[in-house]
Amino acid sequence: MEQDIITEGKYRYIEKGEGTPMIILHGLMGGLSNFQGVSDYFPEKGYKVLIPELPIYDMPLIKTNVKNFANFLEKFIEFKGLKDVILLGNSLGGHIGLLHTKMYPEMVRALVITGSSGLYESAMGDGYPKRGDYEFIKKKAEDVFYDPKVATKEIVDEVFATVNDRMKLVKTLAIAKSAIRHNMSKDLPKMKTPTCIIWGENDTVTPPKVAKEFHQLLPDSDLFWIPECGHAPMMEHPNDFNRILEAWLQERNF
Repeated sequence: MEQDIITEGKYRYIEKGEGTPMIILHGLMGGLSNFQGVSDYFPEKGYKVLIPELPIYDMPLIKTNVKNFANFLEKFIEFKGLKDVILLGNSLGGHIGLLHTKMYPEMVRALVITGSSGLYESAMGDGYPKRGDYEFIKKKAEDVFYDPKVATKEIVDEVFATVNDRMKLVKTLAIAKSAIRHNMSKDLPKMKTPTCIIWGENDTVTPPKVAKEFHQLLPDSDLFWIPECGHAPMMEHPNDFNRILEAWLQERNF
């Protein structure tokens, strides 16, 4: 998907289709290609799909936190002249979507979260990544999925390169700590935005109990499960993920 990236001003993003804007928010270790199944499917269904590259490693260390990413997202929405957006986020991306929706509720028509952080303090994974230990990184990457084969060599190599870049590792840990500090359990009951929660039944990063808690705390939410699925349903079972999301959007008239 690298060849599809548009660079405009300070933003790098992918844009496909016309219609209702759907903004996809990737996770901490997740590239834009993690959402290829979604970005190939929904432009045909009347949605303008946008995937901004989040400045995870570009902000000064002191500003590397969830709140600043939520503000970055708002500036991107303004830059593109969008309104009534649907936000879809996985892992850290879900957390950014939740916080953005809390801060700018008038901008967000609907929210979709999958394997999201924001409630569970180990949401970014347990233990610090070990630099230089490829097998350890490979095992960590495989643990994200129900089927370890989804963690291709390309995915493992990308994570390995990130944790072996000292500044990227420092920023990764800063974001993880920020996500832990920014627990949203007190905010969620006040958030009225319609929310679709799609979760892997075998997610070990943000276990099923986290999805149930999101569902319990968010006043207008629907919870859907995908069996034999880990932390990234849109990668591991893209067809099921798209089917669930499309049905929910249709039922809600989004």
